Amino acid sequence: MTDPAILSLDWALRGGTVALLVLVAGALGRDHGRLVPARLGVLFALGSAAYAVCSAAGMQGQPHAWAFPLQAVSAGNNVVFWLFASALFDDDFRLRPWHGAVWLLLVGLGVAECFIGGSRVLGIGLTLSSLAFAGAALLQTVSSWRADLVEGRRRLRLFIVGASSLYIAVTALSQLVDGPRPAPGGGINLVAAAALLAIAGTVAWTLLRVGSRQSLFVPADVAIAAASPPPPTPRPEPVDAGLLARLEQLMTAERAYRQDGLTIGVLAQRLTLPEYRLRRLINQGLGYRNFNSFLNHYRIEETKAALADPEQAAVPVLTIAMDAGFSSLGPFNRAFKAETGQTPTEYRRLNTGIGEPIPDSASLVSNPARGNLAAQ
Repeated sequence: MTDPAILSLDWALRGGTVALLVLVAGALGRDHGRLVPARLGVLFALGSAAYAVCSAAGMQGQPHAWAFPLQAVSAGNNVVFWLFASALFDDDFRLRPWHGAVWLLLVGLGVAECFIGGSRVLGIGLTLSSLAFAGAALLQTVSSWRADLVEGRRRLRLFIVGASSLYIAVTALSQLVDGPRPAPGGGINLVAAAALLAIAGTVAWTLLRVGSRQSLFVPADVAIAAASPPPPTPRPEPVDAGLLARLEQLMTAERAYRQDGLTIGVLAQRLTLPEYRLRRLINQGLGYRNFNSFLNHYRIEETKAALADPEQAAVPVLTIAMDAGFSSLGPFNRAFKAETGQTPTEYRRLNTGIGEPIPDSASLVSNPARGNLAAQ
C-alpha cells in the first residue's frame, strides 16, 4: 500500500474518531451537564478529538497555524483526563484553582512547542507529563473501583480509564523511543488511529446504551449522603429477603461496620456470599451505589445517637467517631455534615445543649495526638 493510501486511511479513521468523540461529548452534556465528572468528560472527549487531528499523519511536519489551538488543547488534555478519572471515582473530589493552573501550564507548553517547531526537550517533557497523568489516573482507578456497587458502571469506568491510560502510556513510550514526530504515512500512525477509533467507538456505544439505572455519573450528594440513599432502583431480578435480613443483622446487632479496614470482600466472607452477590444485594436491595456510603450510614447513625446522649457529653467527638469505625476526624466531619448539614459539635449542642468538652491536662499528656485531633 502506498504512502498516500495509508495517509488517506489514517485521516478516515481519525475522522470517524472525531465524530464519535463529539457524539460522546454531546450526549454527556445533554444528559449530565450539571455534574462535574460529566463536564470533565465532555472536555476530555473534545480534547481527545483535538489530539486525534494533531497526531494524524502529515500534521507532524511543518506546523499549521490553524492547528495551534488544537495543539494547545491536546497538550492540556492529559490533565483533563486525570481530573476526569479523579472526579469519577472520588466522591469528595472538588475542582481547585491549582487544577486550572496545571492545565494552563500544559496548554502553554503546547503552544510553545508549536512556535519553537518541535523542540526535542519540550517534546520529551510533554511526553513524560502524559505518562505521569496516565499513571495518576490509573492509580485512582485501581484504588477505588471496588467500592462501586453498580456492576455496569464499574465495568464502564474501568474500561474508559484503563484503555485511555494504556493508550496514553503506549504512545508516550513510542514517542520517547522513536521521537515525537514519526514519518508521515507510517504504520505507527495507522495503528494509533485504529486504536483511537476502537476506544472511542466502544465508549460511545456503551454510553448510548447505558440507562439511568446504571448511570456512569452520580451527583455527589447521592454518593455521600449515607443516611438518605436514593430510592431503590427497579430490580432486574428479585432480591433475597433472607439475605437482606442477615445483612441487616450483621450491621445493626453485630456492628460489623466498626471493624477496622472493613471491605466488601471481608463482609462477603462473613456472609458466606460471593462478592458480586453482595454488591448486587446492597445496590438493588437498599439503593446504595457506593460501599463507603453504605458503611457510613450505620456509622453516622451510631455517632448521632452518642452525640445526642447527655450521659456521653464528656466523651470527645474524636472518640465517638473512632468507636463507630471512622479512621480519622476529617472524613467523619465531612460525612457527618453532608448528611446533617451540621458539624458534630453543632449537632451535640443543639440536641443536648452541651458543647465539645475540653480534655483535661492529664488526658492530653497521656495521648497528645488525640488531644490535637480533638481540637480541630
